[in-house]
Amino acid sequence: MTNDKTPYQPTWESVGSHPLPTWFDEAKLGVFFHWGLYSVPAWAPVVPDIQTMLRHHSPAYLLKNNPYAEWYLNTMSIKGSPTADHHRLTYGSGFAYDDFRQEFNQRSTEADLDALAALCTSAGARYSVLTTKHHDGFCLWPAAEPHPVKGRYHSTRDLVGDFCQSMRNAGVKPGLYYSGGFDWPFNGAVMKSVASVLEAAPQSAEYVEYANGHVTELIDRYQPDILWNDISYPHDADLAAIFAHYYNTVPDGVVNDRWSQVPSRFGPRLTSAIVKTVGFAVEHLWRFIPDSKKVLVSPKGRHYDFTTPEYSSPEVALLDKWESTRGVGHSFGANHNEPDSDILSGDEAIAMFIDIVAKGGNLLLGVGPAPDGTVPEAQQRPLLALGDWLTRNGDAIYGTKPATTAAATLADGTPVRFTAKASTINAILLNAPTSGSVELPLPTGTTALAARRVDGDLPLDMRVGHDSIAVTLPESTEFPCSIAVDLDNTAEARRQD
Repeated sequence: MTNDKTPYQPTWESVGSHPLPTWFDEAKLGVFFHWGLYSVPAWAPVVPDIQTMLRHHSPAYLLKNNPYAEWYLNTMSIKGSPTADHHRLTYGSGFAYDDFRQEFNQRSTEADLDALAALCTSAGARYSVLTTKHHDGFCLWPAAEPHPVKGRYHSTRDLVGDFCQSMRNAGVKPGLYYSGGFDWPFNGAVMKSVASVLEAAPQSAEYVEYANGHVTELIDRYQPDILWNDISYPHDADLAAIFAHYYNTVPDGVVNDRWSQVPSRFGPRLTSAIVKTVGFAVEHLWRFIPDSKKVLVSPKGRHYDFTTPEYSSPEVALLDKWESTRGVGHSFGANHNEPDSDILSGDEAIAMFIDIVAKGGNLLLGVGPAPDGTVPEAQQRPLLALGDWLTRNGDAIYGTKPATTAAATLADGTPVRFTAKASTINAILLNAPTSGSVELPLPTGTTALAARRVDGDLPLDMRVGHDSIAVTLPESTEFPCSIAVDLDNTAEARRQD
């Protein structure tokens, strides 16, 4: 891929001029695949989602009872944790995490990555993201840069390359996740408290060279449409240069916000003492912190194309692009211990997705393939429900912008979300109203010309009021239902230009 425009320079000012590509704003839905050695044990304790746990328990409790199965290596290393007990009883005390490599490599060799791409298209997803290296340090491609501690620590098959090819063949844009913030084997990190989390991110010159080598190789070799980093990035790395190289290689690519670089303002010994003091204070004062402040967030880097709230979304529409990311259950990676009741139902996934899009966001919904690449049916169900609904209502979602009003509640209590496209405003009723006629608010200064159901483009009887429209719905209407209201070319139409 070549860029006919002036190349981006390795400066923050230059990369900061990168515009958000239209495709990402219009895509709305992506699928997140967490796949790695943790896919073999595929286990985490049955607990609430991570944001709920933070509101009711301390960070140390969360780390010990982590619902994220992809954190298996760290959680099994915490003495007395449910995962440590499970590992000892299931595999024996002498079975190391690296012993999962043989099974993962054997089974992933025959994985059908075209099937993962087909799942994305069936879900109506326009992009996907794969974990190329999670916090455990294991790579899903034959990385040229050997792991400083583990050596050649990667899958037998080039799963990243085959993933990208399968996605592109299916018309799905591939994105690549990389854990630049954590690499537990690199410094033997075991994260069991706030202080140990703050100290776990490697910052040495050796790690900078290692991480830079990986990220550059992923860009050059696979040209991902999304470069999705996690946690943070070492503070001495020249990120402006990395972003410039990425944008010059993939002009319509996007980077997320999790590239924070926290400089060490003091010597290592003093810094460690400060971290321990801060960590101790946070753990012991946690119960006094208001619940509204107990939110899992990743610090934002200096430059990004979109933000990534995790297992959460904002209350109102945002001007800047954002992407809500979460698993279909309480874990991103596969968790065989998780009951089906903890997996999103199709109705829950659809309602959540509509709310996110109405507020200007995308949804990156995560599933955890088994080592052989298959996704459990329970995890597929919410994705397939989304795809079925989008087949009928996609015109109210894809390519839309937030309307002047993102959300409203009708007089009978029916929740409604709004999206806009050119001179059309879409009202999406999340559930059935109490009567067959609904009165929908209109943007100030507009007049309705016609109303129709988006699924099938069916015209609807309407009665126009001063600042609203009363629409009659046929008895056969299925909910959530999208009603497209064509407006005269007034404020709402001009707002989209």
